[in-house]
Amino acid sequence: MASNLLAEADITARLESLNAHSPAEAWTLQDGKLTREFVFRDFVEAFGFMTKAAIHAQALDHHPEWCNVYKKVRVQLTTHSAGGLTALDFSLAERMNTAAG
Repeated sequence: MASNLLAEADITARLESLNAHSPAEAWTLQDGKLTREFVFRDFVEAFGFMTKAAIHAQALDHHPEWCNVYKKVRVQLTTHSAGGLTALDFSLAERMNTAAG
């Protein structure tokens, strides 16, 4: 995938598309990063999600900033090498949505 920065209009459109199926648990933009908090039933389910997401991240060679506390996983995505959001961030976010069920 290309690592070209996305224009603001493209980011807005992709964000709307990304959140179309689960607006209650939406991805947002915070400090220029695509951000979401996933909440699971317990730690094991949260850790299972992180394992699935890690496999997708490795396949894309694109790795998240994330933090896990008990049943919550907070994710932030940005393409550091490009200095902002790219298609890679949205691709990984889509895969994380799928991994979360």
